[in-house]
Amino acid sequence: MSTLTLTINKQDYQLDNLDLRTTLLDVCRQHLKITGPKKGCDHGQCGACTILINGRRVNACLTLAVMHDGDDITTIEGIGMPESLSALQQAFKDNDAFQCGYCTPGQICSATALIDEIKQNWPSHVTTDLQNPDGLLVQEIAERMSGNICRCSAYPNIIKAISQVLENEITNNASAEPLNMDLAQYPDSIGIWSPPPSEAQLSSQATNHSTINNTSGGRS
Repeated sequence: MSTLTLTINKQDYQLDNLDLRTTLLDVCRQHLKITGPKKGCDHGQCGACTILINGRRVNACLTLAVMHDGDDITTIEGIGMPESLSALQQAFKDNDAFQCGYCTPGQICSATALIDEIKQNWPSHVTTDLQNPDGLLVQEIAERMSGNICRCSAYPNIIKAISQVLENEITNNASAEPLNMDLAQYPDSIGIWSPPPSEAQLSSQATNHSTINNTSGGRS
């Protein structure tokens, strides 16, 4: 008999004769009834199943449970519960950073890791100064959260919630300048997380633009 021991939210779970093909997501949801991680696409594209493994965010649908014997695994339940919300969970609540809520556990797990990455000065793909990355920039937050999809499009408020916690964390941790978060200053911030227009949309825009030009003469 083979036994797998998983440490999830500081609690040890033992599973006997687990099918080696079982994903960590299915172990959490089906075997252990830890239902915070959500099954969305089951292909690692939506981020609804995001959890933390040794502090790093991972799509639980893409990793096998047997790979994580001895690892420190944290789901949304380990970050905070309704009676004891984390600062990030409270910020999501205060800023209405969710609608249906299905993606929220993954968003918060990912954002929790994001904050740690920024505090450690990890650069991202959009970082211009690799020596001193400015993690408070909207484009930085958007890039680092780009693996988590919100089909309700609550992205502006998600940015607000994360920025609020980041500002407090960095201000309390060092002598950083406080961030005055005003999305009006960042008109392109929403577009960073929006899908690119399709060819049909681009064609429609071109047609509308041509129509406007042809009909804008009026009387002279």
